Amino acid sequence: MEETKRANFSALVNTNGLTKTSPAVGKPATGNVKKIVIKSMKELPRLPENYQDVAWQKLEEAVVAIQNSTSIKSALEDLYQAVQNLCSHSFAPLVYSKLKSLTEAHVQSNLAQFLAESIDPCVFLKMMNDCWQSHCQQMILIRGIFLYLDRKYVLQNPGVMSLWDMGLDTFKVYIISDPLVQTRTVDGLLLLIDKERQGDTVDRSLLKSLLRMLSDLGIYHEAFETKFLSSTEQVYRTEGQRLMQEREVPEYLAHVDKRLHEENERLLHYLDHSTKRALISTVEKQLIGEHLVQILQKGLDALVEENRISDLKLMFNLLSRVKNGPQELNTSFCTYVKKRGRTIVIDPEKDKTMVQELLDFKEKLDNIVVTCFGRNEKSVNSLKESFENFVNQRLNKPAELIAKFVDSKLRSGNKESTEEEMERLLDKIMVLFRFIHGKDVFEAFYKKDLAKRLLVGKSASVDAEKSMLSKLKQECGGGFTSKLEGMFKDMELSKDINVAFKQYLAHLNQPELTNMDLTVNILTMGYWPTYAPSEVTLPAEMVHFQETFKKFYLGKHSGRKLQWQPSLGLCVLKASFPLATKELQVSLFQTLVLLLFNAADELPFEEIKAATNIEDAELRRTLQSLACGKARVLRKVPAGKDILDGDRFSYCKDFTNKLFRIKINQIQLKETTEEQQATEERVFQDRQYQIDAAIVRIMKMRKTLTHNLLITELYNQLNFPVKPADLKKRIESLIDRDYMERDKDNPNQYNYVA
Repeated sequence: MEETKRANFSALVNTNGLTKTSPAVGKPATGNVKKIVIKSMKELPRLPENYQDVAWQKLEEAVVAIQNSTSIKSALEDLYQAVQNLCSHSFAPLVYSKLKSLTEAHVQSNLAQFLAESIDPCVFLKMMNDCWQSHCQQMILIRGIFLYLDRKYVLQNPGVMSLWDMGLDTFKVYIISDPLVQTRTVDGLLLLIDKERQGDTVDRSLLKSLLRMLSDLGIYHEAFETKFLSSTEQVYRTEGQRLMQEREVPEYLAHVDKRLHEENERLLHYLDHSTKRALISTVEKQLIGEHLVQILQKGLDALVEENRISDLKLMFNLLSRVKNGPQELNTSFCTYVKKRGRTIVIDPEKDKTMVQELLDFKEKLDNIVVTCFGRNEKSVNSLKESFENFVNQRLNKPAELIAKFVDSKLRSGNKESTEEEMERLLDKIMVLFRFIHGKDVFEAFYKKDLAKRLLVGKSASVDAEKSMLSKLKQECGGGFTSKLEGMFKDMELSKDINVAFKQYLAHLNQPELTNMDLTVNILTMGYWPTYAPSEVTLPAEMVHFQETFKKFYLGKHSGRKLQWQPSLGLCVLKASFPLATKELQVSLFQTLVLLLFNAADELPFEEIKAATNIEDAELRRTLQSLACGKARVLRKVPAGKDILDGDRFSYCKDFTNKLFRIKINQIQLKETTEEQQATEERVFQDRQYQIDAAIVRIMKMRKTLTHNLLITELYNQLNFPVKPADLKKRIESLIDRDYMERDKDNPNQYNYVA
């Protein structure tokens, strides 16, 4: 504790009410130690006469010097002390009032310069900024001197503004609240921003300072923002309407993106952050929202068609900013997919390339949805619905062509794909397969083609075949693939049967049976496609071989019946030509024709037909393959591509070929229009059976059902497209066959007949 304490001002008497008693220095303390007693001051020290006037005069001179940017005569410490002394003796309200009056007078004196009639907007803004910056600097210095007043008096009186706020309010009231000054300031700011939008370089620091001034004065929103947003709306409304007419959509979108970036730059450099939402929303509405339909109608189809990924990504990002943008984009995208997809599916001239075009189209659209639309769930689902829509607009044909496309890829002639590429291709095909309503059509054609691949050994890979089968089973269930799996099982069992047959032949000890090698495939009729039975005349050696196999097989499997299918037979013949010996890989029909030339060098068409008993059209195709193809082992007279009655055929003695084993095109294995129609007819018949079975199953469970409810149940159960008229025919057929009957009291109701 200090022994004495000086007062805050030198003119006062040196007493502060403190009494201190302590022992003399150097003397030991006695037993009765006296305690320090602090007594409260009865009254504050008095100020000298006229102190407040003298002190204020010094303070006023200092304030005026600051306002006029001249030097302050008094020491700052004396000025601080004077403020503290005055405040300590209840002169704070008077000091605050006088200081406020000084500030108001000085600020008011600056108003005139802003009211001049002819003044350039840029010059005006610089004058305003200079005045504002000077005012702020002055208030900082003044507040430094009057800090004690600000801390004591202002804090103890909530209704009194701080010195800084008082300075802001004074500037607001006497300068910026003047209607002409405020209008010139805001208009000048808008003019600079408009110039910058037009590409001119402007003083961003000036803009930032003046906009910060408006914000500090609390009039940014009411004085500036409303006019600014209105001006922005008008600028971009006009610009959007003009550019939408002048520019292509990609250029327009790039411009919109550039404008949005520019406005964000303005927010970053000088606009108040509170303006961001309203500003960006205004730009988006005028440049995107107002032209949403036009942007999509004018540009989307071309961008997707040309696969312009970056432009589509920009379109999605911009349209996602406005209300209904993603929905409208999705709707237009679906419309394009359906329209473009329909042109692929509906045109018969594109049948040969339809599936590959669909795969390419799907891959392109998937990439767009993932890369440009951010794998948006609505876009993904809409794409699936669109494909399902247009793929099924042409009844049955897409299913047939997809099955044939799979066949072309699984055949051994397809060498361009690795196993991984084949697997990816099959996955893509399965995506198309899922869109098909008539999956039974696919199954029928796939089964027929699979049978050919298995029977003539043309499968590219057993693994690929089984992989496809596994995918179909996973997609459609075991019932869908049970017959296909049965075909593979037959081929495996046939291998074992042929091994056993060779062992059987070895024990027979019949040399004539060793001249030929016979391989037989035993096919379960229910698994395989239905083949038209045909009878042809076989050489005695073949007949003997067939009978031997029949005896062997039926000896092991009593009660079964074998039916030979000559149309599926394949042979390898040894052919001795004068120039060389060759092996010919041919069909059974081709074999029967060629064997005739062992006994004759030339034969007419009619004799060949009588000797082989091959059906007329089939024989003509067979002769065409032998005499008109690339490997011509027979010569036709007269020459020509078509086989006509009276044509004569002879053994080609000068035949030669660089290959030892020559495969002669098996024209009879190619699908004819009749075979295609037959397959479609079988599908139709199968559907009739399925409809009948479904009706009986439903009626057996429900016993009684109205017509409409029965139709609804059928639509839920049947997995192929069907028309109400077809269902009605099947119902009538079942009524005629006494599986069900109409209710006597209600003709629209059916009853099950047990």
